[in-house]
Amino acid sequence: MNIKQDILRRATHAYIFIIVFAVAVVGRLVYVQYFAQYKGKYWSQRIEGVRIKSDTLRAKRGNIYAADGNSLLATSLPFYEVGFDPHVAKDEYFKNKVDSLSILLARMFKDRSVQDYKELIKDARNNERQRYIRLSRRLISYQERQEMRKWPFFRSTAKVAARGGVLRPIYKRYHPFEQMAKRTIGDLDPKTGRGLIGLEASYQTHLAGKDAVGTVEILAGGVPKPVGDGPGLKPEPGHDLITTLDVNFQDIAETALRNALDTYKADKGCVIVMEVKTGEIRAMANLTRYVTGGSVRYLETFNHALAGRTDPGSTFKLATMMALLEEKAVWPEKQVNTGGGSMRYYGLTIADASGHGSGILTARQVFEKSSNVGIHLLMRDYFYTRPEIYCRYLNQFRLTKPTGIQMQGEAKPFIRNPNSKGWSKTSLAFMAYGYEMALTPLQMLTFYNAVANNGKWVRPMIVKQIKLADEVLEEIKPYTAPEPICSPQTAKIVKNMLEGVVLNGTAKKIQSYNYRIAGKTGTAQKIIHGRYQEGRYYTSFIGYFPADNPKYSCITVVDNPHGDYINALYGGSVAAPVFREVADRIYGYDINIHEPKPMTHRRTTPVPMPTAGYADDLHIIAGEVGLTSQPATEGWVRTVSNGSRVSWRSQATRPTQVPNVRGLTLRDALHLLENRGLRVSVQGRGKVKEQSVEPGTALAGTKQITLTLE
Repeated sequence: MNIKQDILRRATHAYIFIIVFAVAVVGRLVYVQYFAQYKGKYWSQRIEGVRIKSDTLRAKRGNIYAADGNSLLATSLPFYEVGFDPHVAKDEYFKNKVDSLSILLARMFKDRSVQDYKELIKDARNNERQRYIRLSRRLISYQERQEMRKWPFFRSTAKVAARGGVLRPIYKRYHPFEQMAKRTIGDLDPKTGRGLIGLEASYQTHLAGKDAVGTVEILAGGVPKPVGDGPGLKPEPGHDLITTLDVNFQDIAETALRNALDTYKADKGCVIVMEVKTGEIRAMANLTRYVTGGSVRYLETFNHALAGRTDPGSTFKLATMMALLEEKAVWPEKQVNTGGGSMRYYGLTIADASGHGSGILTARQVFEKSSNVGIHLLMRDYFYTRPEIYCRYLNQFRLTKPTGIQMQGEAKPFIRNPNSKGWSKTSLAFMAYGYEMALTPLQMLTFYNAVANNGKWVRPMIVKQIKLADEVLEEIKPYTAPEPICSPQTAKIVKNMLEGVVLNGTAKKIQSYNYRIAGKTGTAQKIIHGRYQEGRYYTSFIGYFPADNPKYSCITVVDNPHGDYINALYGGSVAAPVFREVADRIYGYDINIHEPKPMTHRRTTPVPMPTAGYADDLHIIAGEVGLTSQPATEGWVRTVSNGSRVSWRSQATRPTQVPNVRGLTLRDALHLLENRGLRVSVQGRGKVKEQSVEPGTALAGTKQITLTLE
């Protein structure tokens, strides 16, 4: 019986527990139901104010720099969306500060009145379901954000937390040099943030970094806050690009091109500057004409250098001449009779431009004067019966394939061959001087650059380093093709011919007395409605400088220039002067390409010298200009004792004492005194005659000194 009673007692306890638990569950359900009905405001605020979800945290996009590694070409700057949660502040604070906030907002954004802002904020506070409002459509800068952090509702210090103000960061791409090289650098898709064109698209993977996906808490106003600190919530920033572009060269190229386009009211144009040995692109300018509201603007909207294919015209004669020389079919002094400068061939009229030579010309003169008839006759005697050999040379010159530059969008070259559709009996005649083909300015420049480099073909490059902060992740080396495009003898001959174009031929107007230029003019008729149109030209000049030791190669293109005199619209008159302007300014900028000037004689009489300076510097100057009296080893102040005789005395420059600045220029005196922490006042003009504090006085306690100049 005792066992039965024990079992019954336990069952009773279990039964009671189950009944109590069931009653508790039912009671809780009733409580929640009642609470949800009468206390819904609390729960709606909880649900609206705090949410947990999976979200993507965007990585900071990498920067794009110029060749010096310091000049920013593109970066991501934070701008801020100004929002407000009207329910955070307590009633008393809201009542006291809403007027001040409305005044400040109206003053900054100027898009609403003070009263409008006040009503906007109050209406949002009265709406229990509205947790976030955007106060202005305009994004503010970082400097404006810093100012707003002092405002009511946005102020946040150790003692006071922000009461409802929300400044949500939004990163936007910023170009410090604005339109400079804009098309080369590229743009982003405003919706996705991905690179659309240029380097932004070509290096999207490197620049974008890696976004992080993880759990975030969405606070009031939609601001995400990461939950936890796992690796999945740490975005990897994008890598930085160090390009080969030089901002000074780019400015030089764009300025010269813009002036020429504006002068000739041309449709478009481009300039590329490349370093001969490495293929590094120093400048790539592309401008296109736009007319809006009666005003003309030239903007970087299309990369003509990279994707603008067209007939190159007479600049292609270099390839023709090189093929003939490689086959030993011609030599520089071989003569050809061009007659009157015009002839017919299978119904095709081949003619020379006015002043481009006629009669008997050497092969050198044919090239220098850009004679179409002369090139045709030289080709006819050898390649017209061997077209496949000629086309093989074009492949050897690497003109039939893209250059492979590190950018998306390079157009493929088009050159006919005997097996292609459209080949005719006149195709080779057209090709000899640059028609029935389509090449980009970059492809033609790379070919000329190889000639300047003694036949060594170098791939053009525009990015040389990929970095993460100060760490170099990838060093991109120049690529030189293993085989030269021509023999050393051919390269030597055509380099001499290219220099002759400037000395004796179609580009005589751009000769320089400071350095030598080599290059070739090009004038190709444009195709309009399927037919070549006289007077509508694609003008170009391709060359390099200094001709005797080439450092830079360059192409200048001015497409469809306009003018009253047709002969003034050729490459030698339009595009070549642009090359000269670019080359002159680069030559003046890059002193490393200047030839050292030998000293023809040394002075034997004293020359005017500064009255003071550092001994080492003065020794160098005195030695170079041949001074008969040089400074003492430790001396640096000069005194004149009798006539032209010069002596030097030492000057103490202890950092704890006031120096002697008598006899110095104001600039030198300020340098010495201000570096010692002295405040300097000046009376008069000229050099220092007197100083209010004697030399050798201890600096301790001395704060002010007055200089009298005379």
